Amino acid sequence: MLSFRLPISCVLLACALNAQAHTVALVVLVDTATEMPMASFKQFRLVDGIHKDIGEALAARMGRSARFMALPRKRITKALETGEVDLVCSYVPEWLPGRFGWSIPFIPITQVLITRSDATRPRKLADLKGRRVGTVLGYSHPELEQALGDGFLREDAPSSEANLSKLTAGRIQHAVTGKSFIEYRLKKSDPPLALHPPLDVTQYMGQCAVSPKGRVTLAEVDAALTQMVHDGTINTIVAHYR
Repeated sequence: MLSFRLPISCVLLACALNAQAHTVALVVLVDTATEMPMASFKQFRLVDGIHKDIGEALAARMGRSARFMALPRKRITKALETGEVDLVCSYVPEWLPGRFGWSIPFIPITQVLITRSDATRPRKLADLKGRRVGTVLGYSHPELEQALGDGFLREDAPSSEANLSKLTAGRIQHAVTGKSFIEYRLKKSDPPLALHPPLDVTQYMGQCAVSPKGRVTLAEVDAALTQMVHDGTINTIVAHYR
């Protein structure tokens, strides 16, 4: 019987390639307009928040490391289409047209209307007709469009943070924002702001949009997310920021 011995350099190379195959990064896109508790950036690098924790947990379930890419909203679609990123999470198909794979719904998200306490409190969405409402540039609000029609007067700002500043200064009386965002800020009293109880605008379960040219399949993402939902990982991450 013939016996062959591979050079040690070849053995080491094979081991290195094998290890590399199992540590390929999961590239997670995060919108730069996202704010805490969902995301915090430092010099365009994601450093904290729910997106970071979920991305790292999701990558670990697939035997990968997580790498985050911060991009403005207008570049999200192209980055997914080209495979520059593997996925973006906490979205729904109505917000992101394109031929992407959509994961199971896994994270509850509520959009609310907040109103200064010295302004008339709206009891229903129709009460906002003709009133300026702080919104974030590039985000659609079909519930308000349907309820108000031409009476939906958007006051666009680059972020919810900017709208909160405008509310504090009295430049607007109402704004649409994420419930988790305003609860996080009010808990920290930053800034101190007296508001009426918020009015729910819409509730939905966020999903991940998976690139058709990415390094992971929709089935892999769904399997990992299903485990994270069932073992309480998602709830634990979200509760950490309440």
